[in-house]
Amino acid sequence: MSSALAPFVALANDLAEQSGAILRRYFRQPISVDDKSDASPVTIADREVEQALRELITKAFPDHGILGEEFGSHKTDAEYVWVLDPIDGTKSFITGKATFGTLIALCHKGAPVVGVIDQPIIKERWIGVEGRPTTFNGSVVKTRAGVKIADALLYATTPQMFQDGDLADFARLTAHVKYPLYGADCYAYGLLASGFTDLVCEASLKPYDYCALVPVVTGAGGKITDWQDKPLTIASGPRVLAAGDAALHAQALAVLAGH
Repeated sequence: MSSALAPFVALANDLAEQSGAILRRYFRQPISVDDKSDASPVTIADREVEQALRELITKAFPDHGILGEEFGSHKTDAEYVWVLDPIDGTKSFITGKATFGTLIALCHKGAPVVGVIDQPIIKERWIGVEGRPTTFNGSVVKTRAGVKIADALLYATTPQMFQDGDLADFARLTAHVKYPLYGADCYAYGLLASGFTDLVCEASLKPYDYCALVPVVTGAGGKITDWQDKPLTIASGPRVLAAGDAALHAQALAVLAGH
């Protein structure tokens, strides 16, 4: 681990501990659900987690910027910017399904260099750091390499996230894989990093949905980009493709492009 990133990784772990403590209080409890302007749900748990994480970041590194799903942007022109999704998979959270996660990323000059996927109910945590192997609960994990697209297992959160031409492209991809599966939110990317699934293809994403995933997938030996094979940055979106290795990623990109 780069010595420059070490204090940031320590803070990211602290943030995950804090978010998990809050979310365990609210999970499978009767709480109200509000609809945001884009019709997506939000709860007191989402807001309380993000507020707590923002306070911890500002106290530790007041010169850093923050971009969060619930409370917007602060100093996002800073050299270091934290990108937060307090509950990635709020629909899973409110229906009592433990495949949601807290996503915590740190971007340096726009590029994700630290990423955490934390599932607080079953206490599973993937940590990716630029230049280092990805870990799952402290142990190094690897993607499943060498899989052909016809044998690949593919995840997406929901077919409804694909609109217009994206839907036709995604349908073409599902026809080429062994099994298309749905409903895992950010957890699917952790499963890919640990070698249990092979592809994750999604659309309609925002930076707080994908920034944390980049170091996790890359550090496990996988490849994650947009649908044009461009690196994901804080300014990318909304389409993401992750694969267990570069060869499968290239096969999937070609199918998405209609080749």
